[in-house]
Order: sequence, then structure tokens, then C-alpha cells
Amino acid sequence: MPPSTWNTAKAKVQDSLSVQRLRIAQQKKEAQAKGSRRDIALLLEKGKTESARVKVEAVINEDVNLELYELLELYCELLIARFGLLDQNTRDPDPGISEGVCSIVHAAPRTEVKELLVLRDMLMHKYGRDFSAAAMENRSGCVSERIMRKLVIETPSEELVDAYLGEIAKAYSVKWASASSIAAAQGSVDGPSGSDTLESLPLYSREISDKLPDIPPTEDETGKPKVSAGGKSHQMEHSKEETEDEFAVLARRFEELKKR
Repeated sequence: MPPSTWNTAKAKVQDSLSVQRLRIAQQKKEAQAKGSRRDIALLLEKGKTESARVKVEAVINEDVNLELYELLELYCELLIARFGLLDQNTRDPDPGISEGVCSIVHAAPRTEVKELLVLRDMLMHKYGRDFSAAAMENRSGCVSERIMRKLVIETPSEELVDAYLGEIAKAYSVKWASASSIAAAQGSVDGPSGSDTLESLPLYSREISDKLPDIPPTEDETGKPKVSAGGKSHQMEHSKEETEDEFAVLARRFEELKKR
């Protein structure tokens, strides 16, 4: 393990190593998350929603941890870009790098990157015990708010879990919908319109609607005799018989022509 005392050349090298290791750690976590998402999709396909919900909570926490690594990588790159400010012989860091130094000192122990922990020790030695204690406790709020949010340990909300499951199911072409989304879809449907109205009514409502009177006749139709439902059916049968007789006549005429 390199010494934690401040040395300009070693500090710059250690900062660069921290960036590289953070990137490698991110790639490893992304590969693991991809495998976990595939397993969750299989669980959803098999109908094991509860198991998938438990597993997706771990994926959410890993995503939050991955974002923490990305932020720390950015702060390390910031220190490299502004290394001239970091190398100044001052008791407190310059305002241009203060947030980055405080964030690394505060959040590095929550990572598994040894190189970043060494860089943290070097920064703490450079700026002293009082500054280091203040940064670890975030007394003056010098640590980035985004870093602080990523360090909060809490159970993911039900909405976030459903959102993750929905995206995973969509990505792997699995038919799945959360109970809340199904209920919301059912509740958002208003009354049907057009020809679907009668089909959507309850059975007793359909019976009532069938018994409703027809449209009143116009003035031209008042003088015409009314035809009952039975009469209509009789007329239809009669018209069918006439059509059949016409076909029979045509058939006989065709036979006679063939004989000639």
C-alpha cells in the first residue's frame, strides 16, 4: 500500500489510478446487473412476480451504487484537471476543488476501490484532522448533495419497483403488467360509445333496451298499415318462396332450350 503522506507526483498517479479502477468497477457492476435483469425477466415469464420484486430491489440498489461510482470518477477527473489548485500549500482546499475533495473523503469508504481509499488518506493528511473530520461528518455541507443522496440506504418505493419490472419486461419482450397499472387502466376507461354501448350494458339493461319503442312514424307513414313482427317474418318467408319459384322457372326453361 502506497504511503498516505502528500507527494505531488504520487498524488497525481494515485488520482489517475482511482479513475481507472472506478471505471473497471463500473463495467463489472454493469455486467452483473445485466445478468440480474435477465434472471428477473425469466421470473416474470414464469409468473414468479414476488421473487422478481425482491430481486429487482437489489438491482435498484446496485444502480444507485453505480451512479455513486460515476460521480466519484468525475470528481477524481476534476482533481486531475485542476491539480494545480490541489497542489497548493493551503490548510483548506480551494473553492474550485473543495466539493470534490470533501466528496471523496466522505464517500470513498462506501466503495470497494482500494486506490480511491489511498487517495482519500493522502487528501486527509494534506488538509489535516479538523478538515477531514468536518468532511466525514459533512458539517458545513461541503459534500455534494448528489453524493449524499446516493449514500442514503432505503427500501425502493413500490412505484419504482414496478417501473423497473416494466422496463425489464419490455426489454426482454415479456408480457407483464403491474397490478397498479391494470387497475389504473380499468379505472380510466369511461363509458363506451357508439355500437359498443349495448354490448357493455348488464343483461337486465339489455332486456330493457330491447323493449324500448321504435322511432315514431313520420307523417307520410301514418297512413300506412302497421306491420307486426310476425307479419314481417311472414313477408320475408313469402319473398323467399317467390325467389325460389323464379329459380325453378328459369331452370325448366333452361332444360327446354337444351332439348331443342
